[in-house]
Amino acid sequence: MKVSSLGEFPLIRRVAQRLPPYRPDVYVGVGDDVAVLEQDERFYLLATCDIQVEGVHFLRGSMTPFQLGRKVAAINLSDIAAKGGEPLHFLISLVLPPDTEVDWVDALYDGLREEASRYGADIVGGNMSKTAGPLAVDLFLLGRVPREHLLLRSGARPGDEVWVTGFLGNSAAGLALLLQPDLPVEGAVRRLLLDAHLTPTPRVREGQVIARSRQATAMIDLSDGLSSDMGHICEKSRVGVRLWAERLPISPEARQVAARTGNQAWQWALSGGEDYELCFTAPPGAGASLAAAVQEATGVPVICVGEVLPEEAGRWLRLEDGREVPLKGAGWDHFRAEE
Repeated sequence: MKVSSLGEFPLIRRVAQRLPPYRPDVYVGVGDDVAVLEQDERFYLLATCDIQVEGVHFLRGSMTPFQLGRKVAAINLSDIAAKGGEPLHFLISLVLPPDTEVDWVDALYDGLREEASRYGADIVGGNMSKTAGPLAVDLFLLGRVPREHLLLRSGARPGDEVWVTGFLGNSAAGLALLLQPDLPVEGAVRRLLLDAHLTPTPRVREGQVIARSRQATAMIDLSDGLSSDMGHICEKSRVGVRLWAERLPISPEARQVAARTGNQAWQWALSGGEDYELCFTAPPGAGASLAAAVQEATGVPVICVGEVLPEEAGRWLRLEDGREVPLKGAGWDHFRAEE
């Protein structure tokens, strides 16, 4: 059997079964984007990593090394944000073809440094290696969170509401513009959507506001798409969900590009991926006050997009015409995507 037949997430579960038992200081291990480790009486230590591979995650001709540096940092920062945490220290592994321009590396680190410094993190080490194959940037990030503020994927309860920050589908629209550069759209629209794809904004401050309230029950960042990532909350919390298509926060700019490319904007919102917004669950009443607190603190809107159901009720999407269809976790899967 090949990994393309198994898929990314079943492969992760298979690998996890072959690992030795955890040390006693591991609170959350494999199966989450962030490992949660005991640190002291006040804090948990957070550890995450993510890789960007040329030809898989990015094309050098489509983004600058400065943008790549910012993006790979933002992806890791978003994982820490989903725990309500504070980012601390980055480590970087670079895999470079020998003919890589030194100026390219300089600009990559400029982007990494700028994005890290925006959130109070630093860069403390790493490793470099040569390759005959594609370039890769592998980033590791350590953070921390007060023990009482930690948010996991496993706390959602039937009756909770589902909320998301910002807009969904902007990154997918930006990717569409990269793939169809001659598509006629206004300059301001193009810039907004390309920025969403090339240099996403991690919701670190928003995650801290949500976590400190101690009102949310579960949280995840939207890297693979709302349908897939909400599925992770359902799996870990053993609940079902109903999302409402008409409530999905889709920007006018993304709707415009979707229409001009023959796509459905709501499908981008559900499964386009790489929005790096936050999705959280909260009891009725608490979500609205949380949304107001986040918007007051950061200016970012927060919208209710669904409700948590008992596990046996399943996972559903209510379309704009009132029909309900099964919610499929059709987000990004590295290995199935190659079939």
